[in-house]
Amino acid sequence: MKPNIKEIIAKLTLEEKAGLCSGLDFWHTKGVERLGIPSVMMTDGPHGLRKQSASADHLGLNDSVPATCFPSAAGLAASWNRDLIRSVGEALGKECQTEGVAMLLGPGANIKRSPLCGRNFEYFSEDPYLSSEMAAHHIQGVQSQGVGTSLKHFAVNNQEHRRMSTDAVVDERTMHEIYLRSFEGAVVQSQPWSVMCSYNRVNGEYASENHDLLTKILRGKWGFEGFVVSDWGAVNERVRGLAAGLELEMPSSGGAGDAKIVTAVKDGSLSEAVLDQAVERILSFIFKAAENRKEQAAFDAEAHHRLARTAAQESMVLLKNEGGILPLRKAGTIAVIGEFAEKPRYQGGGSSHVNPTRLDLALDELTKATGGGAKVVYAQGFELDRDECDAELLRDAALKAADADAAVLFIGLPDRYESEGYDRTHLRLPANQLAVLEAVAEAQPHLVVVLSNGSPVEMPWIGKAKAVLEGYLGGQAAGGAVADILFGDANPSGKLAETFPVRLEDNPSYLFFPGEGDRVEYREGIFVGYRYYDTKRVEPLFPFGHGLSYTTFEYGDLKLDKSRMRDDEKVAVSLQVTNTGNRAGKEIVQLYVRDARSSVIRPDKELKGFCKVELQPGETKTIVFELDKNAFAYYNATLKDWHAESGEYRILIGKSSRDIVLEGSVEVVSTAALPVVYTANSLIGDLMEQAATRDIGKELMAATGLLAASGDEPDDMMLAMMKYMPLRGAVAFSQGKFTDAMLSGVLERLNGGKAKVEN
Repeated sequence: MKPNIKEIIAKLTLEEKAGLCSGLDFWHTKGVERLGIPSVMMTDGPHGLRKQSASADHLGLNDSVPATCFPSAAGLAASWNRDLIRSVGEALGKECQTEGVAMLLGPGANIKRSPLCGRNFEYFSEDPYLSSEMAAHHIQGVQSQGVGTSLKHFAVNNQEHRRMSTDAVVDERTMHEIYLRSFEGAVVQSQPWSVMCSYNRVNGEYASENHDLLTKILRGKWGFEGFVVSDWGAVNERVRGLAAGLELEMPSSGGAGDAKIVTAVKDGSLSEAVLDQAVERILSFIFKAAENRKEQAAFDAEAHHRLARTAAQESMVLLKNEGGILPLRKAGTIAVIGEFAEKPRYQGGGSSHVNPTRLDLALDELTKATGGGAKVVYAQGFELDRDECDAELLRDAALKAADADAAVLFIGLPDRYESEGYDRTHLRLPANQLAVLEAVAEAQPHLVVVLSNGSPVEMPWIGKAKAVLEGYLGGQAAGGAVADILFGDANPSGKLAETFPVRLEDNPSYLFFPGEGDRVEYREGIFVGYRYYDTKRVEPLFPFGHGLSYTTFEYGDLKLDKSRMRDDEKVAVSLQVTNTGNRAGKEIVQLYVRDARSSVIRPDKELKGFCKVELQPGETKTIVFELDKNAFAYYNATLKDWHAESGEYRILIGKSSRDIVLEGSVEVVSTAALPVVYTANSLIGDLMEQAATRDIGKELMAATGLLAASGDEPDDMMLAMMKYMPLRGAVAFSQGKFTDAMLSGVLERLNGGKAKVEN
């Protein structure tokens, strides 16, 4: 029998109610034994459970119980595979049940505004649609096992620099289209049990006490049903936070926050009804977790490791494969170079650090995969804990590379280069790794580079490598997955969920990141990632959505089921994809939308659909997308809502944002009228653009007398002057023939409903 939460709240004392709104300790909620309220546990781990068995900390410094370490979000997003990430979520949920954890703190849906953000490895994408889809399916997977998730870090938390004090200043449209959209889809689709507020301020107000974010938008607009928890230590003023919609403060404040709540209720500055509502939301979570608790839960560690290997395979992106050097033959001599091959960086640093159940090393897995058919030799090449070159290690690497048939070089970013808590200052690889690359490339032309990194790096050396495999932070089974891909036992199918710039300076946020003092201004607006590169025609190193395969795919037969639609209707887009190669493979079909002619500034194109499809050699499948208003709309700050303008929209089907292979179009008819108030300073040209007001525009043009003075055929300059002339110009130029009173009459006609304005 389910507990009656309202009856329980009625029996709680004021002090008990206030106490339930903060943690018992670092990881547990408070319980009230006399009323049967249990204490439940939550813990870190978007890509693996981090349940600490000893003294608790939030920075990953102390050991945690063994758990499967899956690829981090940066890699999982590159899989573009909704079903896969849901399966990873299910596995995480099972491990939580095994360890008695009620809530997993993740996933992270923050946008990758800059490649310098130290925590980018924990986030999905620069694109809000892709990010929200990945987050939504992660949440569905975990919660299918009766374990909650906490979608984080809400909101506009895109850097580690001064993260607990900085003020993210962003305009309303950009916030909704880019930074909130990433969370919105996940909340609406999957209803996470909780949302975690971020440390930073947003437009001057801490996220932990931002009523617009936590209540008006999250609950009012998106229909969020769970509770809001603070990031650990994010509470600024407890009572203001509670009133804004922050239910649970973590970790325990030692009673300090509770006492403030009690005082506020007693002095009338906080309504007890607000406190009761917060307690009801927290208790709903606690009892749901208790109800779903599986006492004898266990998980198959080997099965989860196999899933981690599959996830790593699909998360890796083949960036370059000159001359088809990959897959490698399992014959001859292969030089494996780089300390990462035996000391892998397979996860990020900080609060998400996982203690893996086992760890596959690339060197061992490559050797095993050859089955004795090839000789594998190893050279360390460099030391991970320093940037300086070691001449002896460099010499040994070059010699072994020269004597081999091919060299596989493992390089990337050491733990100290990117982590929670600080941002990077550049996109370069360590100097000693670059030196080894130069030496090996000179000695061995058949060079394959495998990267281990949580976010983009610059590659001025790209011309010296025949192939580059982006491995991201691939989890505990990454070593085996690398071997599978390099030898062709698995076909690479990942595609970039972020743009790799040629130089850091090419990034749209470069001039404004990480801000000045405690203020960072998002002046690039909506032009984040490929939205900027593609619109500005800035050539990236590798574009958003790019990724190669060992087979080839052809697209064709694009069809739309209608050529014209209202914005409250849907259009079905179908196409055929064929595997034209000789290997089975998976292709990620990407659908972008371009507004052919917009009255507002918009990106060149925006991702609005994607599908990962598996095809055998010669096989053809039909892919169908369904697009609604969301695919065409922008956020209108005047309406405080999404608006799709009437007009033509191009439907673009691509293999990446830069490789568009099919195009179609649809005309959208808007059902919403934008509110327009005409004043004396409105322009005559604006009247001329609308059919309903065009005749009035002509009246005013005639009233100026300028057209008559210019003859039968006014020249371009005269027409341009008239287009940008305010309505009051008719009074100024008419030499008394058109008066202020007459202009007032015109404005009354325009604003009184007699001349309805079309959008």
